[in-house]
Amino acid sequence: MKKNALSLLIPILLWGSACGPAEPGQHQLRYKKFSGPTMGTRYNVTYSDTLARELQPEVDQLLLDINQEVSTYIDSSVISQFNQSPDPFALEDKLYTSSFEATGDFHFRNNYGFAVEVYKKTRGLFDPTVMPLVNYWGFGYTEKKAVTAVDSVVVDSLMQLVGFDKLAYLTDQGNYRLRKSHPGIQLDFSALAKGYAVDEIGRLLESRGIRNYLVDIGGEVRTRGKNQRGDWWRLGISLPEEGADMKAIFSTVQLDNRAMATSGNYRNYYRVGEASYAHTINPRTGYPEKSTLLSASVVAESCILADAYATAFMVMGLDSALVLAQDLEGVEAYLIYSTETGELAARSTDGMKAFLQK
Repeated sequence: MKKNALSLLIPILLWGSACGPAEPGQHQLRYKKFSGPTMGTRYNVTYSDTLARELQPEVDQLLLDINQEVSTYIDSSVISQFNQSPDPFALEDKLYTSSFEATGDFHFRNNYGFAVEVYKKTRGLFDPTVMPLVNYWGFGYTEKKAVTAVDSVVVDSLMQLVGFDKLAYLTDQGNYRLRKSHPGIQLDFSALAKGYAVDEIGRLLESRGIRNYLVDIGGEVRTRGKNQRGDWWRLGISLPEEGADMKAIFSTVQLDNRAMATSGNYRNYYRVGEASYAHTINPRTGYPEKSTLLSASVVAESCILADAYATAFMVMGLDSALVLAQDLEGVEAYLIYSTETGELAARSTDGMKAFLQK
């Protein structure tokens, strides 16, 4: 289970109509925009502010704080310390006036809590303890090296480290600890951390009185209010084909105060001879998942849930993902798949149709 760092959603109006002329009668709001690098990709923020404040320094600091807790590419991060730690691992607890002002282990614990929720809802098909397998297959924080000869014995041994139920979250008089059933267990929050960061930026903007904004990190998006044209924000879902232009769009959606994330296996992969290995690792088999499902887009109230379920659906496959999505409250899905004839087709939950643009 590893989230693609490449954008699979295209904010169509992020730099376009967000800066264009307002429709007649639309209240004149001044829209600002800024961007920067983060989490192996880029973030983009567009927002209206009658005070014309420069909020990028606050956003940049927030992203640094989040990465310092959940990035496996930072040796000193909380998650990296946990992954290399003896058992049990003590978490720092502090009181905060708001989540975006946290400097302790708040972000780590939030990601862990959301991961537990999705793990249970998907019956283990969303499982951040796949980190050792992600590294083995060449998609993790270790050296990016293709597996030229699969060793089933190694995969089986690493599977002994997989299972969120092999971790225990302990609390005792304000002390928080994580206990491993095996010292080799490691966590990977890459399938929800970008969505979490998007939500946190959104909350930061809202705390400053911002009501109209779009936040995007590598295609994981949260929208509130409207753009400068007075419309809901529109996004394009990328064409899920190998070699497709980054701006090629399969479908478009319009979001009213929602978040959206897309996961796919058609960009982050490698080939060894006739075999193809993608970044989505199935925690039940230990192998990269292969199915006719090419792209899973999820709309939800929060981006962290959209992010996590988009990855989970790619592991589950078309039919199982659609069944679960229909049952999840506040979660809608748009699933692009390959037919028996090799053509692209899509299925969606009933509620998703309200967001799709014709």
